[in-house]
Amino acid sequence: MLMAHPAVLNDLVEQFEALQALHAEAGAPEVRKRMDDIAYTLCVSTGTRDIEAALGAARSRLLDASPQRAPLLTP
Repeated sequence: MLMAHPAVLNDLVEQFEALQALHAEAGAPEVRKRMDDIAYTLCVSTGTRDIEAALGAARSRLLDASPQRAPLLTP
């Protein structure tokens, strides 16, 4: 399976969370539409079928890709 680059996943997660907060305040239809679009993209990018699973998979992938978790290279 193709995996989205961690920078892309990070951007999608941040956008979704920001829109989620905005939707909680305003509830505008265009905000909901954008949330749905990002949720779909996250699901496709992570091979999942719902946003909760997609967010979990994206966060797991981001954790795995973090520099702190990368193995040390020996010269």
